[in-house]
Amino acid sequence: MSIKQRPSRPITDELRQTVVEDLPEISLIQNEELRNKVVEAWAYALAESSFERVTNLPPEGNPGVFRMKRGTQADHLRGVTRVAMAIADEFQTAFPETDIDRDVVIAGGLVHDVGKPWEFDPVNRDKWTGDPSRAGLPSLRHPVYGIHVCFAVGLPEEVTHIVLAHSYEGDFLVRSLEAIIVHRADSLWWAVAGASGLLDQSSRDVLASRKISPRRLHNEAGK
Repeated sequence: MSIKQRPSRPITDELRQTVVEDLPEISLIQNEELRNKVVEAWAYALAESSFERVTNLPPEGNPGVFRMKRGTQADHLRGVTRVAMAIADEFQTAFPETDIDRDVVIAGGLVHDVGKPWEFDPVNRDKWTGDPSRAGLPSLRHPVYGIHVCFAVGLPEEVTHIVLAHSYEGDFLVRSLEAIIVHRADSLWWAVAGASGLLDQSSRDVLASRKISPRRLHNEAGK
């Protein structure tokens, strides 16, 4: 049994500032307490990992799966958040009687992958792949570790639910309205990224199993 864990780094104002810089959509959250806790969640997750900032995380759906040809995890987080906002805004504009919590949608979009620093951490990956019989591979997927982060920093239940339910763990739950929006935005983002040719060759089989055929990028026209 492994008891020794990597010591956490201090959560500093400098670390918090990198989160704000990498995820500028945080400023769109109207509730100040929720806005600060989104920053704190990412600062906490990074401090528990080997990654210095959100933009250091590789642009992958899961480790080694749906790997982008370029960019960082911040591109995905920001893109999903903007797609989710567009869905919420469309329904609230067309049907003003709908009751969608826009702050929860934005916060959920920004932290839905807050568990990835744990699952993607190279030290953890080496440990898990070295002997999966000990703690599994991975020991916890990012949606599950993400709820630990959410509870640790005091994010509201509505946002914590989105973190767990954005992936297939949510198939065992009744998803909230805001969780449905973020879940669909996340799935759509990866599907369009794949169909647009933005994922590398390692994703071909997964895309084919989902009936997605990648289109060549403009800068690959002659290849």
